[in-house]
Amino acid sequence: MKIIPVLDLMHGQAVHARHGRREHYRPLQSLLCRSAEPQAVVGGLLGLQPFDTIYVADLDALMGKSRQSAVLSRLMRTFPGIRFWVDQGLPDSREWPFFEVEDNAVMVVGSESFSEQSLPLLTDRRASFILSLDFRDGEWLGPDQLPKRPELWPETVILMNLTQVGGTDGPDFVRAKRFKARYPHHRFVAAGGVRGEGDLERLAAMGMDAVLMASALHSGAVDARVLGRFG
Repeated sequence: MKIIPVLDLMHGQAVHARHGRREHYRPLQSLLCRSAEPQAVVGGLLGLQPFDTIYVADLDALMGKSRQSAVLSRLMRTFPGIRFWVDQGLPDSREWPFFEVEDNAVMVVGSESFSEQSLPLLTDRRASFILSLDFRDGEWLGPDQLPKRPELWPETVILMNLTQVGGTDGPDFVRAKRFKARYPHHRFVAAGGVRGEGDLERLAAMGMDAVLMASALHSGAVDARVLGRFG
């Protein structure tokens, strides 16, 4: 099972995500780095483990503000060996499938960014992207048809439980198990709530292909020894 660190960006800084309440996020404090400057945070993560993939959420863009394109471009030029999964919301239909970032990036689009009218974009297989199926407080975030039409999903799908992000309740094991059993031809990535080694073991036993995590890395709850077991 692949471990993918998460970098949440807001106003040019890395922030600590908690329960999906983006308006309350504060600059990241981490054992791995001395500042919340994005390049310093990525450097700290690489000092822990030579990760080859990092997920980046552009929270400004997701909240309808200007995209942090300059920050992202600097990261991708500074760390050309890393594949960045970048979520900046749904591009304008005139931009699709074009994604104005460096070559070492793949677009992530969350279901919360879609409407019923934009669903046809998912049929455009020229676009290389990852779909995030988003949930908060047990509620589905996105158009009603999307979870019922797996033929529209790309191969890799993130199961994002925003309520669990940055919390202590653990991952959404029930939903992860259900999706893995129902849709075996997709690669699923668990996101939200990993507390430590035990949670990782349980997700791996379910057959999850990857997991997104941040808090447990920055707090030291998941260290290099644990990461070595799942690399």
